[in-house]
Amino acid sequence: MSRAMNVDADQAEVIARCAKHNATISAIETLISGGTRVVLMNGDDAAVIRKAFGSKIITGLVTRTKWGGSF
Repeated sequence: MSRAMNVDADQAEVIARCAKHNATISAIETLISGGTRVVLMNGDDAAVIRKAFGSKIITGLVTRTKWGGSF
């Protein structure tokens, strides 16, 4: 199971719910298409947060922010 998920909620709600369930966030970003992409530190935390958000998990395509700059 992936540690990453897209949620139909703003970042503040995602952060609060992760804190409530003691799930550690690895990365988080606001999606251009609406909602939040969050990556948890481990699969167990991801499973807990998927269950906590239930039907708010976005299963379709989303539009993410492009990262600029040269690497």
